[in-house]
Amino acid sequence: MIKIKNLTVKLGNFSLKDISLDIKPHEYFVILGPTGAGKTILLESIAGLYPLSFGEIWFNQQKISSSKPENRQIGMVYQDQVLFPHFSVKENIAFGLKLKKYSLIKIKEKVKNIAELFEITSLLNRKPYSLSGGEKQRVALARALVIEPKLLLLDEPLSSLDPEVKERMQRKLREVHQRLKVTIIHVTHDFTEALNLGHRVAVLNQGCIMQVGPSEEFLQHPSCEFVARFGLARNIFAGQAEEEKDGHSIIKLGKLKLKALCKKRGKINFSLRPEDIFISKDKIVSAGCNCFQGMITNITNQGPVLYITVSLPPDFICLITKWAFEEMGLKKGVKVWINFKDSALHIF
Repeated sequence: MIKIKNLTVKLGNFSLKDISLDIKPHEYFVILGPTGAGKTILLESIAGLYPLSFGEIWFNQQKISSSKPENRQIGMVYQDQVLFPHFSVKENIAFGLKLKKYSLIKIKEKVKNIAELFEITSLLNRKPYSLSGGEKQRVALARALVIEPKLLLLDEPLSSLDPEVKERMQRKLREVHQRLKVTIIHVTHDFTEALNLGHRVAVLNQGCIMQVGPSEEFLQHPSCEFVARFGLARNIFAGQAEEEKDGHSIIKLGKLKLKALCKKRGKINFSLRPEDIFISKDKIVSAGCNCFQGMITNITNQGPVLYITVSLPPDFICLITKWAFEEMGLKKGVKVWINFKDSALHIF
């Protein structure tokens, strides 16, 4: 549906560089990256707000690189909603329909239907100043979708919401996407948001695409150190891959010899996610499992889960539930065994 070919956009000292993406019809596509990566510029370039220095944008097999924004059949929602403060919720939602010269009867019908979908019927006569952040975001989404765009662009739509409201809005976005079958491109810096919503994810950094694939892939199989770090792999190492032994490749990491599924030889970089490490009081012996003893040197409490640093050396950061932590009586200075499968090491 959306094909971006070698897109380059230059703005002052920053530029998007050679961006190429294929976004499928009805897909929920997420662009993920840190602040300053160029996510919003990419979104606004698709919307037609910036001229392209090079490249093409195709929409439903039509080239729209030089089309005016109003002719692209695209809706857009920013994180700060940009609602008209002097309009009621009803008037905000109806604004685009009036521009398109719908009849009053049709406007009333469409506003009613979209308000029911977003569960904001009771808010229709209120002004934006009286709404909560979550309510404002629902109104902004309703206003963007009521005109039935072929493509919806969402720029950090949930970043200003508190955790509980954000979770509810994620569920609502999934529901709306399934109901309306609209193609969505959603920009965020929150990788859990990307996992929860995206069919596929493009990781962007400093104006360049680092990796594109299914939402789980960038966590389980990062293409480079940046993607691994941004996905909070936490355990990122450089080692030496050697010959196979007992059907396993061996990676030397200091004095450790790790079993791995690795076809490369020589110097390599690899990551190991905290949730892929199992902590035990006793040694576990398994053909495909790495097992080493170390000492707990740091504990970071995250509420229902904790990050435990176990020093062998080097340091391994492990994830454990609060229940397991308390059940094993863990604390700094305690010796434990860490266990992880050979398949848990991700080479890049």
